[in-house]
Amino acid sequence: MTLEGTNTYVFAAAEGAYVIDPGPADEGHVERIRAIAADRGGIAGVLLTHSHLDHAEAAPMLDAPLLDPGDGPFEALATPGHADDHVCYLLGEVCFCGDLVLGAGSSFVPPDGGSLSAYLDSLRLLRSRKPALLCPGHGPYVTDPAAKIDEYLAHRLERERKLLAALAAGERSRARLLDAAWDDVSSELRPAAAVVMQAHLEKLDADGRLPAGGLVD
Repeated sequence: MTLEGTNTYVFAAAEGAYVIDPGPADEGHVERIRAIAADRGGIAGVLLTHSHLDHAEAAPMLDAPLLDPGDGPFEALATPGHADDHVCYLLGEVCFCGDLVLGAGSSFVPPDGGSLSAYLDSLRLLRSRKPALLCPGHGPYVTDPAAKIDEYLAHRLERERKLLAALAAGERSRARLLDAAWDDVSSELRPAAAVVMQAHLEKLDADGRLPAGGLVD
């Protein structure tokens, strides 16, 4: 689910280097961060897009200040959905977008991430800022952010459409709803898809579009 691993970004400023998402507690990776930052005046501060361990666990190992969003040269944009504390960092037309948008595939949106509605709103907010380049937490750079964000929005709304169609047809089994709306998901990703489906169901419930009577396992 992290593709090739977590991307760490080191941005050189006059006062030193800012490290965005130092990643998991991997000593070899941390040593590379230290070496790169040393050539750029040392670490001025560490910034996190969110607190998930694959992004944040190595932060204490760097012995550098952990900055609040809004500190440093970046504009922090609150973007809950993947995590309730998720933020993106903007610097001109460049956006360090964490797990809001990935370089490949789609982001995991759990029920406790601030809600699927919040995630969709976060995508729309980022799109309105018209970044020219997305630097994601996983995967390669995104060089056409508008197209990628539109693809993400369409993907989520298509899942919702399939769920609503199955519910309208009378389906109330969670397993068969998953089959209907996540029919393209491999068996090994099915447990993760079930968690994402719960976020969709909670959104439908909040929107008043979940049928009365509940669902069955």
